[in-house]
Amino acid sequence: MDIDDILAEVSGDGLPLETRDLQRLTRAWVTERSAPELLPWPSDLMERVLGRIHQQIEVVEEQVGNVDPKTNFRLIIIQTELERFKFLVRSFLRTRMAKIDKHALYMLNNPTQTARLSASELQYVNSHQTLLEAHYRSSFLSQFPASLQRLDDTAGGISMIEQPDTDTAVFVRALRDVEEPVIIEGTDIGFEMRRGDVYVVRWSAVREHVMNGDAELI
Repeated sequence: MDIDDILAEVSGDGLPLETRDLQRLTRAWVTERSAPELLPWPSDLMERVLGRIHQQIEVVEEQVGNVDPKTNFRLIIIQTELERFKFLVRSFLRTRMAKIDKHALYMLNNPTQTARLSASELQYVNSHQTLLEAHYRSSFLSQFPASLQRLDDTAGGISMIEQPDTDTAVFVRALRDVEEPVIIEGTDIGFEMRRGDVYVVRWSAVREHVMNGDAELI
């Protein structure tokens, strides 16, 4: 059994909340890394995870220097668990920041994308784009005619705003049976998703199923 098999077990109500949050965080991390576009910020999950990290850091700081072997062993376990959570959070955030840097203007001009940002990410993307535009204007844009200085120009029917490629192929696994056939837009190809089946398909065809929990990226 590998990590994908563990994450596929979605009926974990009997598990401790910390264990379930670790599974949810791992799934969010894998999905964010695999999806070509930014996914909604998991606010409740991240609030719990970050709060738990701060609590564990405080416990470690309070117990540092304790010579009791039992306490030291407990600290090793806590620190190991802490580093696991910190790795997932850091990698998850780096993945999101890379997407924000690449598609900042697209996100600022698309309310649906903006709604997927956390408060800190929204503040970052606004500051990032402001600084980038100021740099471009001072470096070379100011030398162009006013009509050519826009970074979101759509003249000639061609947009300068780079968008995520939603037709990127992804690996997806069904977590439950999907009643309606999945239709690939622009084609007459369709297929039925059954629990446990794995497919290689366009992200645009399975995006909604991943968003609502019917499937996961692997």
